[in-house]
Amino acid sequence: MDIKNFGYGSLDEAIKALNKDSTTITGSVKLSGGDINEAYMLKLSNDKRVFLKSNKSKETEFFEAEAQGLLAIHATKTIAVPQVLCGGNDSDRGAFLILEYLDNVGKVKGYWSIFAEELANMHKADAVNFVKAGKYGFLNNNYIGSRKQINTSYDKWVDFFRECRLIPLFENAETYFDNSMIKNINRLLDNLDKWLLEPERPSLLHGDLWSGNFITGNDGKAWLIDPAVYVGHAEADIAMTELFGGFVEEFYHTYADSKLLGYGYEDRRNLYNLYHLLNHLISFGGSYYDPVIRIIKYYIG
Repeated sequence: MDIKNFGYGSLDEAIKALNKDSTTITGSVKLSGGDINEAYMLKLSNDKRVFLKSNKSKETEFFEAEAQGLLAIHATKTIAVPQVLCGGNDSDRGAFLILEYLDNVGKVKGYWSIFAEELANMHKADAVNFVKAGKYGFLNNNYIGSRKQINTSYDKWVDFFRECRLIPLFENAETYFDNSMIKNINRLLDNLDKWLLEPERPSLLHGDLWSGNFITGNDGKAWLIDPAVYVGHAEADIAMTELFGGFVEEFYHTYADSKLLGYGYEDRRNLYNLYHLLNHLISFGGSYYDPVIRIIKYYIG
């Protein structure tokens, strides 16, 4: 995707360029929610408000990757995301991204059904323009949380999931596993094609779809935020929604009507979520060890 308005050398420069005048920041309100970035609502001298994310430990490309994901979702014309405004690197705040600010409004009637329908439409959208070659992957590597996510293109879903999702994280988490468990892991990796099926169509995925990564937008509907996009199997997004909860039955009943979940999805769900549990094991420590081991043992017997 074409990323515009990135590379500003300061937040003040970005705000002035964004508004094409001498607009300044007149106030800021720190927002809660994420544990990786600082987040603020900025008040501007022209009475507008914008949303700022910043991170002193990251380079600009960290937020460029997020912006690219938001633009990819927007390009499907199926489900809303905040508008990407600009980004850059500020000497005080570090790398930053400025997005459209969304007011907190009430949910529309049928909120969860509409959310499921729009997500299914995103999963049904033509994804061919989001990969450089092959069927699965993305235009660039990006991030899952703060961790680099590899999106090399592959023609088969099982190969992509093995090489770009499980292997990199198993390698990062290697110190948690003894020799016996490493053998079990290799057996799992060698036999993924026993469980993973090719989808009827590759889908653009949000990639990190837990309950903290959607918000209620100005129209009262669900808007996607903080994507870790790639082209894969739609089942992987739905599996993630079930990992930590926060989604209601109405959402799943409506999504099931899309027919995007293949027969036996329930037997594959934990395999998809192994990726996210490994990421949490590496990021947050040993409390995620037992769930990872249970999944490995479930599949290899």
